[in-house]
Amino acid sequence: MKPEDLLRHPLPTQTPKLTLNCPLLDRLLRGGIPCGTITEIAAESGVGKTQFSLQLLLAAQLPAARGGLSASSLCLHSEFPFPFRRLHQLSLFYQSHIPNNPLDHIFIQPLHSPDHLLDLLSRLDYIVSQLNIRLIVIDSVAALFRSEFENTPLELKRRSSLFFNISSKLKYQAQKFGLAVVVTNQVVDVIESSGNLRIGNSGFLCSSGRRVCPALGLSWANCVNIRLFLWRVEERVEEEGGNIGDMKARRFIRVIFAPHLPDCSCEFIIKREGVFGVNR
Repeated sequence: MKPEDLLRHPLPTQTPKLTLNCPLLDRLLRGGIPCGTITEIAAESGVGKTQFSLQLLLAAQLPAARGGLSASSLCLHSEFPFPFRRLHQLSLFYQSHIPNNPLDHIFIQPLHSPDHLLDLLSRLDYIVSQLNIRLIVIDSVAALFRSEFENTPLELKRRSSLFFNISSKLKYQAQKFGLAVVVTNQVVDVIESSGNLRIGNSGFLCSSGRRVCPALGLSWANCVNIRLFLWRVEERVEEEGGNIGDMKARRFIRVIFAPHLPDCSCEFIIKREGVFGVNR
């Protein structure tokens, strides 16, 4: 199935969704991150994909009345070191809505290779059922493949095979247990035009003044159900009196493709309390 074909297969109306714990961001995604599918968040470093991931790890524990899944989360991370301090800081703002310590219900496992991930996924049945997990976050999938493969036809074929093995196992578990699966991805610079190649609405993506596209190519794009793109724009802030001030970064989130969403976007900010949409 190609990403554009997903538009012909809308989500069931009763699909549970996980809140992003922000009304504006939930409105953008029509309720949040859907269960039973793979959602990718792609962005350059420092824009906010890990911040979104940490917020979702905590939001999954919220009761259904607040948009959560009343369940634990599993985070598989390949980016080191893991931001424990930031996770702890965010958890303080969830304690009034969660009966126990939120950190007790977030299980963290480092990843070292694609084969390591496949091995963990083969044991997921037991882990999910024993720990009441409803959210799996992989941060990031691109880091697993960054230095594992050479640029030869045989290696690229092996890489594509791993993509499909990993995604098929994730989709099977997501549908079997009603899991929300979120993977983060990096971006790469677009050096020259790719002709007529177009993935969803990603014919032209920019971040920090550079033309970029999500890493891992078309093979991986075919493996995810939803692709969200985060980008950053640097602007000079005009001070009082018309003076030009310092540079300020503005951040945005955009739906590139999804079975139930149009091409839409929203500005967001990262605060001490978490990630929040901005209504301008």
